[in-house]
Parts: sequence; structure tokens; C-alpha cells
Amino acid sequence: MTRAVLSIGANLGDRYAHLKGAVEGLGESVVLVSGVYETPPWGDTAQPAYLNAVLLAVDPAADARAWLEKARNLEAGAGRVRDPGRRFGPRTLDVDVIAVWADDGDPVISDDPELTLPHPRVHERAFVLKPWLDIQPYAQLPGHGWVTDLLNLPALAADANAMTPRPDLTLESGG
Repeated sequence: MTRAVLSIGANLGDRYAHLKGAVEGLGESVVLVSGVYETPPWGDTAQPAYLNAVLLAVDPAADARAWLEKARNLEAGAGRVRDPGRRFGPRTLDVDVIAVWADDGDPVISDDPELTLPHPRVHERAFVLKPWLDIQPYAQLPGHGWVTDLLNLPALAADANAMTPRPDLTLESGG
């Protein structure tokens, strides 16, 4: 059974509905869902704030490529349109495959440009790491170490402090 950590975010349209739709779209494969955080945009600041969360999902039939396909299908279902001129631009839904573990518990490592695992920039993104700790307090990012250690780096600590927990917005796991 593969296990995946997925990051979900939205800053266009009904942001909360897009996040809920992603969780519902993954159905019973979702085991844990973090709290929802409102976060400033990252990489391209001329856009609205995001809602972000992290999911832990399992699927006996999914390999890493299948998780990517699920992510893309969820984005398409939310009407995501990619703007090649704005790599970090606004979106109805962004679903990133952060890390995948194989049946034997080993992390899947890939340098494929279409699916690099673990996600190549996640160690720089508090908006993924902080919610990940909600669901896995002892999380380790393959190749980078403890997530808590990463969040204590000065740049990430500042980004984490800029995040606002949204306890009024809850996401349910388990379809």
C-alpha cells in the first residue's frame, strides 16, 4: 500500500469549496487532513491569499505516477488553468505530490522532471511543512530531515509566522 503526502491550496473562487472538493475527490484514501491555514502568496505576491492544507492518503493500487494523475484530475475538476507566464500565479486548486512511500515503507525518490520526489522545493515552503506537522508531528522529509528542524530555519520560521490558522474551516477525511 503506497502512502502519499499531498499539499492542497486555492486562492481563486470559493477557496474552501475547492479544498473540500479535493478531499472528497480522493474519498476513502484520505487518512488524515491537517488544519486549514490562510497564507500569503508565495513566489508571486501580486495575487490573493491562499487557503492551504496537507493530506495523508493511502491507496493499495497507486504508485507515485498514479498520485500525480489523481492530483491533476482534482485540479482539472476545479477548473484550474495553468498560465505558463506565471509559474506561481493564482489558481482555483493546486495539488502537489510532496512525498510518496512504497509498500515496504521506503520513500520513493525520483528525478523525473514531471514528477520529482520528494517535491523539489517543499523544504522551502512553510505553507506545506507547518500543516504537515498537524498530521505527522514527527514527519521527516526524505533527503532533508525532520520537518520541525526545517521550520526552525529563519526564513521558514518567518513564513510560518505569517500563516493564519483557520479553525472555522475544517476538512474531513475518509470520504
